[in-house]
Amino acid sequence: MAEDMEQQTQMPDGLHDACGVFGMYDLDGGDVAPSIYYGLFALQHRGQESCGIAVSDTAGPKGRVITHKNMGLVNEVFTPESMKRLKGDIGVGHVRYSTAGASTPENAQPLVLNYVKGTLGMAHNGNLINANALRRELACTGAIFQTTIDSEVIAYYIARERLRSRTVEEAVRRAAQRLKGAYSLVVMSPRKLIGARDPYGFKPLVLGKRDNAYMFASETCALETLGADYLRDVAPGEIVTISADGAVSSDTTMCLPKERQARCIFEYIYFARPDSHIDGVSVYAARIRAGRFLAQDSPVEADLVVGVPESGNVAAMGYSMESGVPYGMAFVKNGYVGRTFIKPGQTSRESSVGIKLNAMKEAVAGKRVVMIDDSIVRGTTSNRIVSMLREAGAREVHVRISSPPFLWPCYFGTDVPEREQLIACHRTVEEIRELIGADSLGYLGIARLEQMAEGRSICKGCFTGKYPMEPPREDIRGIDE
Repeated sequence: MAEDMEQQTQMPDGLHDACGVFGMYDLDGGDVAPSIYYGLFALQHRGQESCGIAVSDTAGPKGRVITHKNMGLVNEVFTPESMKRLKGDIGVGHVRYSTAGASTPENAQPLVLNYVKGTLGMAHNGNLINANALRRELACTGAIFQTTIDSEVIAYYIARERLRSRTVEEAVRRAAQRLKGAYSLVVMSPRKLIGARDPYGFKPLVLGKRDNAYMFASETCALETLGADYLRDVAPGEIVTISADGAVSSDTTMCLPKERQARCIFEYIYFARPDSHIDGVSVYAARIRAGRFLAQDSPVEADLVVGVPESGNVAAMGYSMESGVPYGMAFVKNGYVGRTFIKPGQTSRESSVGIKLNAMKEAVAGKRVVMIDDSIVRGTTSNRIVSMLREAGAREVHVRISSPPFLWPCYFGTDVPEREQLIACHRTVEEIRELIGADSLGYLGIARLEQMAEGRSICKGCFTGKYPMEPPREDIRGIDE
């Protein structure tokens, strides 16, 4: 990136997930870095700020880990030269979007610790609600932190517990028992690869295999990209260990009853790629259902149904299927707008939304349009997109949202901001409709969420204020990831 390009620091009016993780252990000794690269490429939608890969050779010097990470997209950070250095048959990778913690090279993952028992490489997706307390506890016993992310707190605790544990997987379990919040972890020791998921299952994690190589990934789409077979999801609370002899062991000590699990519903609504499956549920099918529910619960006479790319497209198809209103494409998305670009100044007529999205006059002119989007956070983006359709000649614009209104912040890795910034917090649906300039506005009902996720237990805290665990008394967001 050119040095004069300005990084976007303004909070976007949209949702972002914390991260994507990938791990691989080739029991035949082949280099895993190229596969991890393509796995991260498939998970790029989960984070565009930074990325990294750490690998080790299990047949080489014990504890030698080679790492490459930096700010930027996967295809920006890794070059043919950097990939040549990454030689090893076991490794972990990470793509990051910071829901909290500074967006700096120091906070890029994976994290690698060298300690008395050897080395530890780790990638983390999620957000801890007790990270500050754990960090203070560690600091009081001499820990020196190199980052501002709670992932480092997790790594420290695993390393500390390893000193009094028989195995590294036991150390992961003991450390996990101290953690409160959301985490999907991929941990690399000199001879083992471990995947762990918090007891509520906020963030997804799957296990796959290709030939004699095992893989952990945030989503099944990464496995499919590599031609790997999906074996199963790591269960909420489960710790799965891949050993050098090919043994796959499972520790379910921390698993909760299914009714207490709390998957993030936005994996189905927005975060995950539509070709992924989360805990056995097709993301594509879930979004089709959401669109059908919107058509059933918020019908309107219209000529065309369109989705706001990309997450609104599938729900729009579901709305069209249920309502009989034709589905069409009204927007062209600029796929080359990455993590950074030259931001329009306050006096400039250019809009950040307009740079990323453009409405097609030929598709919408003179028509009554139903516009499907995944959410409304602050409302500024929705207002601009509605205006875009009207400027393109749409006669009416009816907005339908495939999630309920945001009323509460999220503390578990989704960057739903504080209540005062949420457009729905102190406004009725009619008042929101007026603010975004739509002819009508309808949200997905809260009662529809479990149906959308095929009965899986989900977290609805950002809609109801009722979280699966007691939220933190101090606002951890903006301090630690």
